[in-house]
Amino acid sequence: MPFYERGSARIRYEEAGSGFPLFIIYGGGLNSKVTYANGPFDAVAEFKGEYRCITMDLRNANGGQSVGPLDLEDPWNMHTGDQLGLLEHLGVDKFLVMGFCIGNPLIWNLMKRAPGRIVASVHAQPSGVDPNLPGYFVKNNLANWAPKLLAERPDLKMDVVEKFLAKMYGGVDFVLTVTRDFVRSCQTPLLVLPDNTPPHPYSTCMEMVRLAPNSQVSLYPWKDTKENTALAVRHIRTFLRAYRPS
Repeated sequence: MPFYERGSARIRYEEAGSGFPLFIIYGGGLNSKVTYANGPFDAVAEFKGEYRCITMDLRNANGGQSVGPLDLEDPWNMHTGDQLGLLEHLGVDKFLVMGFCIGNPLIWNLMKRAPGRIVASVHAQPSGVDPNLPGYFVKNNLANWAPKLLAERPDLKMDVVEKFLAKMYGGVDFVLTVTRDFVRSCQTPLLVLPDNTPPHPYSTCMEMVRLAPNSQVSLYPWKDTKENTALAVRHIRTFLRAYRPS
């Protein structure tokens, strides 16, 4: 398994296929990894025949191989910096991106940090803030990410993890990493596949669709049957082909 190093962090990544780069950010929140066993479909398997598919383990994901310190000042840019560092390591300039779950705020942060490099983006079951569930992401990660991380990393303590999560998710709104004005001004083509769960609220997703001037929305629901999932994958394939540079 390949790795690259960024400062004191060591990041695991995988590549499959060839062609124009497609950076895939799998779901699982802070446990996002190079594979997505519980995902609605296997994006690498679906698209490696046409694209150079790139995936990575998020830094400190449970079950992953990417390891590094926690940035208590700027957690989102810690992850985005790891991603941009990987793309630089691989010699990638412009790219397509597909993100599930946490991939949504990470894609928006990539757009903010690297304007003009994302040719088009796919946002599947996008994470966003439900105003009726304040503190959801902090509570969820304290329950489902922090315990295993602390068990495997004796150098980390709960108070540090709590500070990290508070900085990353405390007081967040909308799509977590950018403002509504940023989305409104974004000219990048977007394809959005909605969901309707506590971390992926339908209302926030559709607000994002309405605000982004070059957005498309796919069918909903699309994960309920194999037939609907296949239609959604076909929509993604058509969308990516439409914006893939010749």
